[in-house]
Amino acid sequence: MAYLFGSNAWAQAFMKAVNKSEAYAKAAAKWEGDFYFVIVPQKFFDEQRIYYIDLWHGKCRAAYVVADEKEKKPAFVMSTSDANWKAIIDKQLDPIKGMVTRKIKLQGNMAIIMRYVKAAQELVNCAAEVPTEFPPAH
Repeated sequence: MAYLFGSNAWAQAFMKAVNKSEAYAKAAAKWEGDFYFVIVPQKFFDEQRIYYIDLWHGKCRAAYVVADEKEKKPAFVMSTSDANWKAIIDKQLDPIKGMVTRKIKLQGNMAIIMRYVKAAQELVNCAAEVPTEFPPAH
């Protein structure tokens, strides 16, 4: 069964993948911080979607779609086009390189992110484990 990217079902499958990953748990053992992952419509979606992801000491405590970006005040906001999100999940775009080249916008302390590059890579590995489908391109 594949999960539609941008859905709560995908967020829950991602959370399960993160929580069973020993590599992520080790790489993010001292990580404290939550995120908004903002999906900017370009190729697959007609409207913006936002995932709230709460990461804490190597575990994911919550992952779901938020209806209103004012719902939470996460430590970090990472936003990029839906096409770039697909490239990240397909391991064609490294999120750290994406931030450095400004394909991915980050709000929050970049220095903290740079201390946890391995954790970011392991999050991508977890996302890649989720059977993911995207809406048809338009």
